[in-house]
Amino acid sequence: MISLNKDNLKNCIAANDSAGILHDISKAHEMLHNHRGKGAEFTGWLDLPSRIPDKFINDLQKLAKEVQKTSDCVVSIGIGGSYLGIRAAIEFLKPSKGLPIHYAGHNLNSDSLFSLMESLKKKRVTLLVISKSGTTTEPAVVFRILKKFMEKKYSAVQLKKRIICVTDEKKGALLKIAQKQGYRTFVIPDDIGGRFSVLTPVGLVPLAFAGVDIKKLVGGARLAQKEFSINDFVKNPAYQYAAFRYLLYKKGKAIEVLSSFYDNLFYVAEWWKQLFGESEGKDGKGIFPASVTLTTDLHSMGQLLQDGMRNVFETFLVIENQKQKVMIPKEKEDLDGFNCVAGKDLDFVNKQAYLATAMAHLEGGVPNMTITIPKADEENLGQLFYFFEKAVAISGYLLGVNPFDQPGVEAYKKKMFQLLGK
Repeated sequence: MISLNKDNLKNCIAANDSAGILHDISKAHEMLHNHRGKGAEFTGWLDLPSRIPDKFINDLQKLAKEVQKTSDCVVSIGIGGSYLGIRAAIEFLKPSKGLPIHYAGHNLNSDSLFSLMESLKKKRVTLLVISKSGTTTEPAVVFRILKKFMEKKYSAVQLKKRIICVTDEKKGALLKIAQKQGYRTFVIPDDIGGRFSVLTPVGLVPLAFAGVDIKKLVGGARLAQKEFSINDFVKNPAYQYAAFRYLLYKKGKAIEVLSSFYDNLFYVAEWWKQLFGESEGKDGKGIFPASVTLTTDLHSMGQLLQDGMRNVFETFLVIENQKQKVMIPKEKEDLDGFNCVAGKDLDFVNKQAYLATAMAHLEGGVPNMTITIPKADEENLGQLFYFFEKAVAISGYLLGVNPFDQPGVEAYKKKMFQLLGK
């Protein structure tokens, strides 16, 4: 199970600090679970893991096998919550038995899209379009381009199997296109916002195609739903994480750096940044979420973290057990002086780097805590997704904001539509 170590917060957060907000945390829990807080209409994610039918999972796995037999790859079109959770899971798990996933619609880079289409000319392609409305500029425009590309490759009958839409159940431009053309559709629930949607068809459909064991992913989330839904601060690490973040913010620590020593966590951190940035950053409030991948970034951002402005706190994300062992050999002459670790697994050195960094940054004035994942597998990722979703909901209510809307995102869209003449 996911665990939280807060030993390196002792110099910054006193016991009475935590005790002072226990009532607020309990109140946030009640508002969330009784659906009486701000944005309550978008809290369908709260009990989603336990509501996902096993039949849906089984049927989706069967469909995935069919798609894998007839395709060489999948192009997933989406942005924000329709992109980051998918990529986070695939990069973290690195499945080997499914189809490679290519991503489009998360930017407007002509050269990148052109290169992608060139690489797909001789491949059997399934196109997966993920959009609630179908009118978000980036995925909508890119879907137009890729739909035309697919129409040149396949007949109308073939396209009905090769283009799949994940969209609204009853309305929207993408739904109308799918209905008119006869494309297969999956539903994005009305009560779940994009950044909370990785365990809906938004995430589960492409992950199944990619060879991820979605049954185990959902199983991990179901366990997390049970473990992290208790209104007990001492026993609920998700609530502790939310509380400590809030207390550090009140002490002037306005930037949180999520630091990991594993490069397969890079896109998990990107997903985390959207989840927390979009949920908390409103009404002039919010902790700025940043991330680094160590030890690489210790040789670039390390200086700033150690000696820069002291408005930062750090959360380390650690994988306890690696799947593979890579042993360090012994050298006869020991010219580099590292026979001291000969015979050790490389991850032993990585763990010492983590411990050294946590100690050094604490001494430099950066309080930090550590979230530990037992292993990089589907069950633990399902737990981690739910852990962060639950924590940000509580954190948003502690801040006094609506954690489930994103009014600021609409501002650029309106300006862009004006400039485009839409």
